[in-house]
Amino acid sequence: MKNIAIFASGNGTNCENIIRYFENSETVCVALVVCNNKSAQVIKRAEKFGVPVEIVNREGFKDSSRVLPLLAGHNISYIILAGFMLLLPDYLTEAYKDRIVNIHPSLLPKYGGKGMYGDNVHKAVKENGEKESGITIHLVNNEYDKGQILKQYSTPLSPEDSADDIARKVHALEYEHYPEVIEQLLSR
Repeated sequence: MKNIAIFASGNGTNCENIIRYFENSETVCVALVVCNNKSAQVIKRAEKFGVPVEIVNREGFKDSSRVLPLLAGHNISYIILAGFMLLLPDYLTEAYKDRIVNIHPSLLPKYGGKGMYGDNVHKAVKENGEKESGITIHLVNNEYDKGQILKQYSTPLSPEDSADDIARKVHALEYEHYPEVIEQLLSR
């Protein structure tokens, strides 16, 4: 059994989708949710499934003596980012080298980097008249959106699509593919 920790900052729909996907798995357990926002909806979503939640604020993430023992205490093999809004500190990307996975709401390398998340990405895609968008599931290193790409999935866009329409299309891809790619990675 491989234990995973999901790091999330906000609403938590991807987190909940991952928890549901692995709920009856014999090989993967969502053992912990780590959140940096004490009022995030993801906390309630995780608690609904009985998954322990730890709140670690921005300052707490700077302290390896707080975070690494927390993960070790839950025997965490992999970290899954699901709408986590902080750049991970070097100590964490080193301790979990090639074992941290993120999902980005564009086809990287387009629309990646600092400040490119959520609606910011979808608005930029719309403003630039892109004919497609999608998701990139990638390993995490110490730079925004620069880790090895594991999988990309695209969806066609029409000129009539609003940024909200693009977001809905991208979210559908996230819900469909993210848990499966995590499972494939963990089965290696």
